[in-house]
Amino acid sequence: MTAEHDTTQLNALSIDVEEYFQVSAFEGNIDSADWHRWPSRVEASTHRLLDLFAESGARATFFTLAWIAERHPELVRRIVDDGHELACHGYAHKRLTEHTAESLRAELERAKGLLEDTGGVPMRGFRAASFSIDKSNLWAFAEIERAGFDYSSSVYPVRHDQYGIPDAERVPFKPPGTHALVEIPVATARYFGNNWPAGGGGYFRLFPYRLSRFLLAAARRQEVRRGNMYFHPWEFDPEQPRPSGLRFKTRFRHYLNQGRAFDRLARLLRDFRWGSFVEVYAE
Repeated sequence: MTAEHDTTQLNALSIDVEEYFQVSAFEGNIDSADWHRWPSRVEASTHRLLDLFAESGARATFFTLAWIAERHPELVRRIVDDGHELACHGYAHKRLTEHTAESLRAELERAKGLLEDTGGVPMRGFRAASFSIDKSNLWAFAEIERAGFDYSSSVYPVRHDQYGIPDAERVPFKPPGTHALVEIPVATARYFGNNWPAGGGGYFRLFPYRLSRFLLAAARRQEVRRGNMYFHPWEFDPEQPRPSGLRFKTRFRHYLNQGRAFDRLARLLRDFRWGSFVEVYAE
C-alpha cells in the first residue's frame, strides 16, 4: 500500500452546509435580502453526499449554517441519524471580519442554540464563514470559546486573496486569548518554503486528482500527521442556477469541474479512510 492509498490512518472529512447563493464571492451579486428568491439546492445535494458516505462507510463533520437548519430541519436530523458530527458554521455565512465582538457573540449564541435544538446534540465544533479569521481578528477565538465550543477549524495556513494566515501553525494549536479551545487548521503540505493547500474545496476541483491525493498524503507524512479535507454541497451540483454579472475569476473558482467533483470524491473515499473531527482529533 502506497502513502497515496492509505486506508489505515483515519483522516477528518468535513462538509460546509450552505446554499450556492450564500458563498462570500457572490456577495456583490446576490444580496442576502434576496436569498429567498433563489431556488434551494442544498437539500438534494447534501442528501447525495450522505448517500455516498453511507455506501463508503465514511463519516464526516457537517459544519452547518443555522439558516439552513431553520429551513431544512429534516436534513439536519438525517446528518445526526446517519452517525455524522453536526457542527456550527454560524447563522447566515457572515464573515467574521465583518463582525464586532458583540455581534459575533450574538450570532454564535443564536446559531448554536438553533442547531442544538434542531439536531438534538451539543455543538462542539465551529468553522468561520470563508475561513475568515486572520491576523486582524484573532480576538474572535475568545468569543468562540466563550460560546461553548471545544474546537474551531477556521484557519487555512495558505496565501489567498480572500482568506488565510500563511504563517499559522499547521497542526492543532491553542489560539491566543483562549484557555481550552483548539484550532484545527485545514491541511497543508510544506514544499519549497511555502504551504500548499491539501484540504480540498476549490483546490480539489482545480488540481488533478493525483495531485490532491499526493498533497494530502504529503501533509500526513509531515508534521500534520492527520489529514483533513473540506467540501461544500454546491461543489457537486453543476445544474445550480448561475447569477449574472459574476467576474471571470469568481466564475472560474466556483464552477470549475463541478461535473467531475463527485466521482473524484468517490475515489478519495476509497483511497483514504475518513471520520469526523471529533473522531480524528479526540485527544
